[in-house]
Amino acid sequence: MSIDWRSKGFWSPEEVLDPERIAAERPSIFGGGFTWPLLVVRRAGVEANIATMAAFCERHGFDFAPHAKTSMAPGLIQAQLRAGAWGMTVATANQALILRRLGVERVLIANEILDPVALRWLAAERAAGWEVYFQVDSVAGVRAAAAAGGPLSVLAELGHPGGRTGVRTLDELETVARAVEAAPGVELAGVTAYEGQLPDQYAVDEFLDRLVEGFELLAKEGLLPEQPILSAGGSAWFDRVAERLEGFGRRARLILRSGASVTHDDGFYREHTPFVRVPDQGGLTAALEVWAQVLSAPEPGLALVGMGKRDVPFDEGLPEPQEIRDASGSVRPAAGLRVTRLNDHHTYLESGPGGGTGLEPGDLIRFGISHPCTAFDKWRDIPVVDEERRVVEVLHTYL
Repeated sequence: MSIDWRSKGFWSPEEVLDPERIAAERPSIFGGGFTWPLLVVRRAGVEANIATMAAFCERHGFDFAPHAKTSMAPGLIQAQLRAGAWGMTVATANQALILRRLGVERVLIANEILDPVALRWLAAERAAGWEVYFQVDSVAGVRAAAAAGGPLSVLAELGHPGGRTGVRTLDELETVARAVEAAPGVELAGVTAYEGQLPDQYAVDEFLDRLVEGFELLAKEGLLPEQPILSAGGSAWFDRVAERLEGFGRRARLILRSGASVTHDDGFYREHTPFVRVPDQGGLTAALEVWAQVLSAPEPGLALVGMGKRDVPFDEGLPEPQEIRDASGSVRPAAGLRVTRLNDHHTYLESGPGGGTGLEPGDLIRFGISHPCTAFDKWRDIPVVDEERRVVEVLHTYL
């Protein structure tokens, strides 16, 4: 991996830069080697979040397979594995291919796979010794897996009305499990579900109880292996997953898949993290920030910032202005400022009624973001910084 003119945020019109050399020299992001906007990852925040989730899983008897789609950054994936993660989760066959090439030994694909090309590749890699699992929620999906020639390990997925994939009834869950039992080259490794789209704790608990009921049904019918997998857990309700499934630790390998926790955020997950409900269990810190420059202050109460939809997420809330850094390097809180909308490359930053923004063209604004999964996918190379905003590592992402 090298850094050159193709790397957004790094300013290198001619020279090809070595990420290891950048990390060794520890340049400040304000020192001229970077331009705006710039997404950075705070090292201290990431390290604290990884440690918090590792401790939570150990405390409740879960293995952790964090969702790699959040970052698709080898540096963060390896950091989570070093902290004890059982494996990594992905959403697509392409992401699984990337993790296979990165040397991740155990991957859970939290999705259905019906593409015969991808299935044949998965079967070949499984035969070569790679531990990989994917989900099935239909007899058609089981047949597609069997047609790949095996061996393949699958998880029967339970869903809920209005949700994503997954069978809607326990009868259908049993039907899928029996189809797997009859399919040559396909083995049922366990049961899985995703609760993240449900609206409240009551609905989540009810759904997780149905997952337990489905697990018990398949176990009673002799359709599960000796040590089955029982998996759930997005980033918003993993406390309820621990509460509802913890008692099955002696009968199943419990796997939590929360991915957004690695960097957390200053928006959706700040409000929805389970640690809001169970603060005694730990806490997460926002580890992503975007620095962008004021381009224009054309009228009272309005400033235009050089950052837009191609740079920051906006699907789960707009960026949050947090700090202003003027041309002298002085910093102050971005109190009273708010983002009202984004264009492709512009952010509209407004002050409260009757007030000015106090901003000058050239000022830098530090923004927090909401929803890390749609932040990483906009940046190929991302500086990791210490608390003085000096670069200590460069992350490369696979988009």
